Amino acid sequence: MLNREEELRFEEFMTVLRQMNSSEKLKNFLQGVLTEKELKEIPRRLEIIKMIKKGVPHQTIAERLDVGVATVTRGSRELHLGRFKYV
Repeated sequence: MLNREEELRFEEFMTVLRQMNSSEKLKNFLQGVLTEKELKEIPRRLEIIKMIKKGVPHQTIAERLDVGVATVTRGSRELHLGRFKYV
């Protein structure tokens, strides 16, 4: 979990994201703040969640997306905790 200072920084980050009122602005911001690896990883994690929701087996997801089964399992655990309601 985040400590108080980290939580404040995260809230500030969320505020900045909400201010991005176009895809171009958001893309520019994310390309500036994230590494190339992170820019690839975040959409991959979204794909993991979508595939879990479709009932694709964890091993199949891991193979198709070239990730570890532990990464898929983590996504599944977060899904069961009630996250990703809007995905």
